[in-house]
Amino acid sequence: MDSEKEISREETADSPLLEGDEALRLVGTQAQKFSEEYNRRLRNKLDKVIIPITAVVYFTQFLDKTSLNYASIMGFPVTGQNYNLVSMAFYLGFMVWEFPTVYIAQKLRLGKYLGVNIIIWGVVLLCHALANSFQTFFALRFILGMCESCVSPILISIISMFYRKNEQGIRIAYFYTMLGFTQVFGGFMAYGISFYNGDVMAPYKIVYYILGGLAILVGIIVLAWLPDSPVNAKMLTKEERIASLERVRDDQGGTENRKFKKEQVVETLLDVRTWLIVLATMLTDIPSGGLTNFSNIIIRNFGYTSRQTLILATPSGIVNVVSVVICGYYSDKKGERMLPVIYATLPTLLGVALMIGFNNSGQKGVLLFGSYLIGSFGSTLSTIYAYNASNTSGYTKKLTINALTMIFFCVGNIIGTEIFQPKDAPAYIPGKAAIMVLLSMQIGVAYLLRHINVKLNIKRRAMIEEIKRENGWTDDDIQKEKERRAFADMTDKQ
Repeated sequence: MDSEKEISREETADSPLLEGDEALRLVGTQAQKFSEEYNRRLRNKLDKVIIPITAVVYFTQFLDKTSLNYASIMGFPVTGQNYNLVSMAFYLGFMVWEFPTVYIAQKLRLGKYLGVNIIIWGVVLLCHALANSFQTFFALRFILGMCESCVSPILISIISMFYRKNEQGIRIAYFYTMLGFTQVFGGFMAYGISFYNGDVMAPYKIVYYILGGLAILVGIIVLAWLPDSPVNAKMLTKEERIASLERVRDDQGGTENRKFKKEQVVETLLDVRTWLIVLATMLTDIPSGGLTNFSNIIIRNFGYTSRQTLILATPSGIVNVVSVVICGYYSDKKGERMLPVIYATLPTLLGVALMIGFNNSGQKGVLLFGSYLIGSFGSTLSTIYAYNASNTSGYTKKLTINALTMIFFCVGNIIGTEIFQPKDAPAYIPGKAAIMVLLSMQIGVAYLLRHINVKLNIKRRAMIEEIKRENGWTDDDIQKEKERRAFADMTDKQ
């Protein structure tokens, strides 16, 4: 095995392929074979480390991001339009820092950069408990958004480096389910704190002390154990690192590359699918931005107390978890990325329709059921993440589309904080109607993106057949060429 690898290095010594991924220097251009049993054991080993750590990171991030939702009904000192602005500040910081953080991450070890950011935002959360003015809360939320902006691009990159395309959807779903679990955990945590009478400090401050300490602990775990890439994963032997790279060679997705390639950025910006993904992200996150910060307020306005609201809001998180897992499994099993988006959106449309139609009916059960159905559309962003991971080749291109996705995630959430206006309380009918319109548009965008990809795949297969005819190649020759280029850091169009 070692001699084959050395030959491969010599063959590429003067090749332009040396501008490829770091993986190319380890495995070369000639594929090395490992048994399916070996690959299965290796995948299980990766799962035992990568999946729990990425899950706890996402759990911490979303819990910290939504801390304002819990604080809002636990004595938080900022209310009304200023509350909307404090909520918006997180996304402003996130959006402003997204491209710089992705650029910095490309130059550094992903796991280490992520860990440092988590520790910093843990400190920022602790500072929330000490703040007492609108201006201070706004600044802290802005910095919190900056620190958290690196999370999704890094987690998606790590998943795409270690797992095959048909394994990525469900593994992204595994960490994305934490969005639902945080709703359950956060609700019960806030419920317990609500029994505290606030003699020593306001209840919302306890929330920030708990979440800040948890974030710092998670940051330390990430620094110690999350691998940066298959090339330098300390948890793997040298043979296992090679096998990890060979597992993903045929996907043509590559691994990490420290060189920032402007041509890949240009290609990303000129690809119509990029902007459809951006649009799909916005159509998901405008509703999400509103519901993340107002869902508890909406449920309380059904006629429940603040304490009852904290418990009654938790089933929506379970609906989210179930939706994410089902859509992730279906996405990998069927090789589909956009159909799950459509399937997950339909129950949400029904839920919003119920809340509008039964407004002022006094039927709290129906209104609650509608609010729970809304949790289903949470899986759409998970599926978009999986699309970016499996449908994008070229390391700079992948980071660019992930950064654009997250920037417009912020744009959507910023707009979303304004769809539920104080003047529309307590029913917020205009905001709910806007959600129905946006998610109906989402279905059309998802279908169009799927149609374009199907057409491109047909065209790509025809091009491969033409290359075979022109060069007299067989399927084996095509496979060898794919293996040669696998870690050359080339895009799907190059």
